[in-house]
Amino acid sequence: MIDLSKYTKELSKLFSSAENILIISHINPDGDSVGAQLALYHYFKANGKNVSLMAPNNLQEFLKWMDGAEQINIFIKDRKKNKLLIERADLIVMLDFNQSGRLGEAEDSVTASNAKKVVIDHHLDPENFADLIISDPAKCSTSELVHELICEINGAKFMNRSYAEALYVGIITDTGNFEHGSYSSRTFRIVADLLDSGIIKEKIINLIYNNFSSDRIRLQGFALNQRMVVIPEFRTAYIYLSKNDLKEYNHVKGDTEGFVNMPLSIKGINFSALFIEKDNFIKLSFRSKGQFPSNEFASLYFSGGGHMNASGGEFNDTLDNTIAYFLKVLKENVWRFENQS
Repeated sequence: MIDLSKYTKELSKLFSSAENILIISHINPDGDSVGAQLALYHYFKANGKNVSLMAPNNLQEFLKWMDGAEQINIFIKDRKKNKLLIERADLIVMLDFNQSGRLGEAEDSVTASNAKKVVIDHHLDPENFADLIISDPAKCSTSELVHELICEINGAKFMNRSYAEALYVGIITDTGNFEHGSYSSRTFRIVADLLDSGIIKEKIINLIYNNFSSDRIRLQGFALNQRMVVIPEFRTAYIYLSKNDLKEYNHVKGDTEGFVNMPLSIKGINFSALFIEKDNFIKLSFRSKGQFPSNEFASLYFSGGGHMNASGGEFNDTLDNTIAYFLKVLKENVWRFENQS
């Protein structure tokens, strides 16, 4: 865990001196990226700042209800407008990613900008692409880190309903509602403060986790019944979905969210993988229990990374060949499971 106080002075100076602030989430923005983005947005607005929001591509439907989500400019929908926002910004704050490639099509415009750049993130091994990088992998989410930084700068807790809801979304989505991740007693103290502020957790849980279409539920059933493979000798299970599978169930962005976690509920399974067939590559998600380093596995074999128990990557081959390669490298790593119960 890093000492946040050493960043306070520089970050406070950057925040206070900025005339036009642009906050950017990563490509395929998830609940933590958008939650942290909107929380920081509401803090800036409460302090009278001129602030804009941008995401490289579309938000998932279950995140669009949050206050301020309608203000997020989507780069691929209006490249001209978003390039102007980048050009006009004198401070760019990037949240929940540690590589410039996670900016998608906006990467060249952002990296070429003369604006001061800040990265706030909780992933390992950040690239050096900003003037100030605040990265703390000990935090369960970037949302938690943003809140603690704001408290340091503010000299006291900052809270309003929109801010609290955004933070809560970021924290619960990056921990699977506290099923995984590096959450701590401090995380729960923050959550207690959020609940004390008056947010209605039942409403938020329903909007995040109980807000899917019937097609999505049927796709989940199909994935578990027809596309899940359990390998007990490797303490592993995986799910694979082809483009045709997704089409059959009218897949929309976000429908497979959480699928990778489901095999971990099987007794004896400590490692889970999800393969999703895209146009030119296979997207992989990994989850693990115990000490199996899913992020190392993702980095070594699938050009990815993430956290010990939650990571992802991709592979430029067919679905069948990707699964075959996965099984090969899994067998090479089976020794990692030997001491896990």
